[in-house]
Amino acid sequence: MARYTGPIAKQSRRERTVLHANLKSARALEKRPYPPGEHGRGRIKESEYLLQLREKQKARRIYGVLERQFRNYYDRASRSQGLTGENLLVALEMRLDNVVFRGGLARTRREARQLVNHKHFKVNGRTVNIPSYEVRVGDVITLRERSRNIVPVIGALELLGTRNQPGWVSLDQDKRQISVLSQPERKQIDVPVQEQLIVELYSK
Repeated sequence: MARYTGPIAKQSRRERTVLHANLKSARALEKRPYPPGEHGRGRIKESEYLLQLREKQKARRIYGVLERQFRNYYDRASRSQGLTGENLLVALEMRLDNVVFRGGLARTRREARQLVNHKHFKVNGRTVNIPSYEVRVGDVITLRERSRNIVPVIGALELLGTRNQPGWVSLDQDKRQISVLSQPERKQIDVPVQEQLIVELYSK
């Protein structure tokens, strides 16, 4: 299964914003607030195309999606009713790994992806180990019995008080169970992405 395995702090420096809930990324960006590489400090003409490209790359890296998969999400969003940009973000939010993160059973999306890959979760009683699995309204995501008290889950639950849980998911801590109450609205998706720039990029 393809995934990015490089340094995540470098991604945050490239996009000039903290993409992952990670202290190392925040410190790296604070220490060196310029893109990585030999020409990172040089002046780069920020053309319209560059701004659009950087916004697309930012969204890809936040959700941990590779290029072809991201394009597939966009194509599907463009064929759906409503605003293409919002449809795209909703589709990304409804990925199983993101729902596990949003629900509070993982500290980061990367951690959620690993937990899903290792078969720690069931969706409606069936084990699912595909991070990109599309969760639907009414689905119930539950930790397997043997996984209820593993270290990553305990750590995530300890952080619940410091995180804003969106209203479209509900967590039962005792049962280690996330319920999907509705699809997220744009105002509930707190990612630093201007989706209209992505639409403009793909519309060229």
